[in-house]
Amino acid sequence: MKRETAAIKGFKIIDSTLREGEQFVGANFTTGQKIDIACTLDEFGVEYIELTSPVVSPRSFQDLRIICTLGLSAVVLTHIRCREEDAIRALEVEGLGGVDIVIGTSSPLRRFSHGLDIPEIIDRAREIITLIRESRPELEVRFSTEDSFRSSREDLLRIYRAVDELGVDRVGVADTVGIATPFQVYELVAVLRREVRAEIEFHGHNDTGCAIANSYAALLAGADCVDTSVLGIGERNGITSLGGLIARLYALDPELIKGKYNLRLLPRLDAMVADIVGVDIPFNNYITGIAAFTHKAGIHAKAILNEPSTYEVLRPEDFGLTRYISIAHRLTGRNAIRWRAEQLGLKLDEDELQEVTAHIKTLADGQHLSLDDVDAIIRRWAKRAPGTGARGRPAAKGGT
Repeated sequence: MKRETAAIKGFKIIDSTLREGEQFVGANFTTGQKIDIACTLDEFGVEYIELTSPVVSPRSFQDLRIICTLGLSAVVLTHIRCREEDAIRALEVEGLGGVDIVIGTSSPLRRFSHGLDIPEIIDRAREIITLIRESRPELEVRFSTEDSFRSSREDLLRIYRAVDELGVDRVGVADTVGIATPFQVYELVAVLRREVRAEIEFHGHNDTGCAIANSYAALLAGADCVDTSVLGIGERNGITSLGGLIARLYALDPELIKGKYNLRLLPRLDAMVADIVGVDIPFNNYITGIAAFTHKAGIHAKAILNEPSTYEVLRPEDFGLTRYISIAHRLTGRNAIRWRAEQLGLKLDEDELQEVTAHIKTLADGQHLSLDDVDAIIRRWAKRAPGTGARGRPAAKGGT
């Protein structure tokens, strides 16, 4: 664990909600929404914020210019094709912090996208990188291969070595179709780490459910930066989720994450973006899903009430959230019922706890119970209401 923590201590997040996220099917950000997202991401503490290419549309150009005037602590980047017209347009934006250049290197993309062979890609890269360096030397420059994991290893290394010699700040590895495994990512990044002096950035899609694991593997292998988006939104199934990456790294070392980012803003970010793009936060979403800190089984509830770390690797309090013990069901146990009674300011002895728990379980076998139903049962038991049995068993009114 200590070795893993040391390996990723200096990592940085490049949040791409306003670039990759804009490619999500439900995303159509207004300028005001982009400002809100950018400012909240900046307050959260991401090191970079990446925006859509300025050549996409007039408003994309204007939005990039506006975001660059906000005085954010995060470095503002824009993502462009490896084309002169894209670079020239990006160079017009005052306050821009960096340019992310990308070109496809797999056989399918070279054949069906731009039609260039590897030597032509290298020549084009030299032309665009040199243009940016000579025009705006203060800008950070990243050069990324698109569809890296369906590209030839030999081709990739030829390209990376060439752009590294030109002095780019970062080289990017992109699992564009989400085909890679953590082992493949680790291997490629480790090889690349030995080949270039530039920083390494990883961009992983989630088509096969490996985006977070792949990002973590990249960091362990020596990558410096990982691309994320809020809720993982992006093209198709999206990319590495900001919250998911935070959860994975928090589990490794909470202090590493708490010292870098304002974790209590994560629920606001997730809720904001979910509302803007018209989706619900998934029930099992990392950290902010409704079930993330909900405990139901009796054995879990007992342990959680004694010591939360027994079944929680993440502390909800660190994210401004609270845990919830679900008790209105057949799996409930007397420790959870005692906990709820105490919350209600009621006292039940051990025999009463056993009886009320058994009663709730029996009722739950035959019908759906709500928390209000359970609260009513506990209150009647505690008050020894008229019409109850010898030990306070309530009559079954209204199904409870």
